[in-house]
Formats: sequence, structure tokens, C-alpha cells
Amino acid sequence: MNLILLHGAIGASDQLKPLAEYLQKDFKVHCLDFPGHGGREFSNEFSIEHFADEVLAYMDIVGLKNAVFFGYSMGGYVGMYLARHRPGRVQRLATLATKFRWDPSIAAREVKMLDPDKIREKVPDFARALEERHQAEGWENVLNRTAGLMVDLGERPVLEIDDFRLIATPTLLLLGENDRMVGLDETEEVCRSLPQGRLVGLPATAHPIEQVNVERLGRELSGFFLS
Repeated sequence: MNLILLHGAIGASDQLKPLAEYLQKDFKVHCLDFPGHGGREFSNEFSIEHFADEVLAYMDIVGLKNAVFFGYSMGGYVGMYLARHRPGRVQRLATLATKFRWDPSIAAREVKMLDPDKIREKVPDFARALEERHQAEGWENVLNRTAGLMVDLGERPVLEIDDFRLIATPTLLLLGENDRMVGLDETEEVCRSLPQGRLVGLPATAHPIEQVNVERLGRELSGFFLS
């Protein structure tokens, strides 16, 4: 079974390598970087829709008619967009720490956390990690483009509640119980809207993927994808 892992905003596929290594015993695992992330250069467009097209292009290149998907944070949103608009390509979908509710005020709050100067000042270790991760385009540029993407989502969410009601793909929504970026209420609302949705909380788990227990997450994903 082919499994595609999708990373989060301002992240890269290298963050998912520990999970990929855990899951490779049961799946043929594919990891890819969205344009502008990791070692990839920007393309003309920087949007959820374009990222979804990039995933489909990758699948066509490697000859995948369909696959199961795991998306972390923004990657989960991209996976959900694919399940809505290209359901034949998505056999099953699992998301972790994905923000589903967007409006201008939410976007403005999220954008405040993407200020390169403040990151350098307050979390220099994180700034250095971002610099190392995004050498192709520069981490400040990745943050600025991501801020623009979030503003666009706030003004025009590409997924509304009515969209989730039309997603027939079996979907597992995972959320850390200590996640302070994604609300339980918005995740529950989406889960109730999905015809085949299930929500699982991860105890003592915050938002950053590096702080997630890989073995626990891997067990949840294997159980869901192989059931």
C-alpha cells in the first residue's frame, strides 16, 4: 500500500522522516516537499490548490493511481482538499493538528507568529532550524509567502463546512490534547460533518511535529489505514 506524507506550513519532508521510517514496514512511503519548502524553489503560485496539484503531479510521475495520505497541519488541509476535489486519488486520509477554521481574524492571529524579526529575537534556535531547512529560497521568504497564503485563506477559505459534508473518504482526525494552535471545537465540527470521520485525541501532545510520540502516532495510522 502506498502512503504519502504531507508536511506542515514552513516545514519540510525531513520532519516526517522518523514517522516514515516507523511506517515503512507496512507501507511504501512517499515524502515530498511543497514548492518553496526544503530544497525546492518557489513556483509561480503559492496556495493550497497549487500544493494539491503538485501532489497529483508527483503521483502521476511515480505512477500512483491512488494512495492513503497522512497530512500534518497544513499538509492535512491539502489532503482534505484532495479528498474533496479528487476523491479517486485518496483511498484514506489521516490528519494531525490541522486547522480547518479560517476567517480574517484567525488569519491575522496566525500571521503574527510568522514575523522573522520576532522569531530571531525570541526563538533563535527555531530561526536557525528554519534557515537550515529552507536554504533554497531563504526562510524569511518562506514565512512571508506563508503569511500571504494564510491571509488568502482568511478571506477565502478553500474548504467550508459544506465541502466536508461531501467528502466520502474515510478520514481520521488526530489532535494533540495540548495543542494550543488548533481548537478541539473546530476539529469536532469537521468530524461531525464528514460522512466517515473519526476523531482521536493524543494525550500529552502539543502542536509541533517534533514533540509527537512517533510510535503512538504510527500505531494509530497503521491501525486506521490497514483496517
